[in-house]
Amino acid sequence: MAISLSGSLTEPLAWITGANGLIGNYLVQTAPQFAPRWRVRALTRADFDLLDFAAIRREFKNDQPQIVIHCAAISTVADAQKNPALARRVNVELTQLLAELAAEIPFIFFSTDLVFDGRKGNYAETDMANPLHVYGETKLAAEAVVLKNPRHLVIRTSLNGGASPSGNRAFNEHLRRALQSAEQGMTLFTDEFRNPIPAVETARAVWELAQKNLVGIFHVAGAEKLSRLQIGELLIKRWPEIKTKIKSGLAKDFPGPPRALDTSLDISKVQKSLSAPLPGLSEWLVKNPNEPF
Repeated sequence: MAISLSGSLTEPLAWITGANGLIGNYLVQTAPQFAPRWRVRALTRADFDLLDFAAIRREFKNDQPQIVIHCAAISTVADAQKNPALARRVNVELTQLLAELAAEIPFIFFSTDLVFDGRKGNYAETDMANPLHVYGETKLAAEAVVLKNPRHLVIRTSLNGGASPSGNRAFNEHLRRALQSAEQGMTLFTDEFRNPIPAVETARAVWELAQKNLVGIFHVAGAEKLSRLQIGELLIKRWPEIKTKIKSGLAKDFPGPPRALDTSLDISKVQKSLSAPLPGLSEWLVKNPNEPF
């Protein structure tokens, strides 16, 4: 079993699903720094298939974790659209099972800014959700399941960046690969907005919220609203080896299904709850020039 421990066996145990993904891996790696009193079991496919619900029940009974942080998901719009049945199985039914097993303990579920339709922007936790695609629909359905329990916490986040174990989970990794293969240049939208955040900052915030036993919904994202083009302009300065030119365009001019154009999040609620505020991406990149991004 892949078990990463911080502390002794007498200390409380945290289950982290999706530990080979971006945020899950950062939660595991930062536990000794941000949650030193917790032991961590980093759950990956090497342990057991999370779609084997009998195995989950067996392992949960054996481990008796004191908190579950659920990061595993079908986490892209494209993958969910291609296989909506699998997206529902993973994003909703698996979440429901874990939330039921964790009925008497804290449970943290990762959702997304894409539960919103992007017509307004600067969404607060109390704003009405209206997803435009299967991914957002399944995440919103899972939120409803989780929030039935007053002990449980939903984290809505935005684009997360950093270095993932597979090298293809972070938004910066996707962009860098796309730029490396784009021979004719790349168009980035000026009318599509998110709150990008380094995954290490997401992990810090989530560990702090967990240890304060906060519940309900919190928006955990970067403090800076940026367009796709602005994000690209920031990151390409960090990659001098990339020679591909980026140019501006409008999402509304490109064919395809409707896009949620401005899903920027109001993070004032979580900022009041943290000992140190979440940064904007520009600020973080300046302060951390040697961090992988």
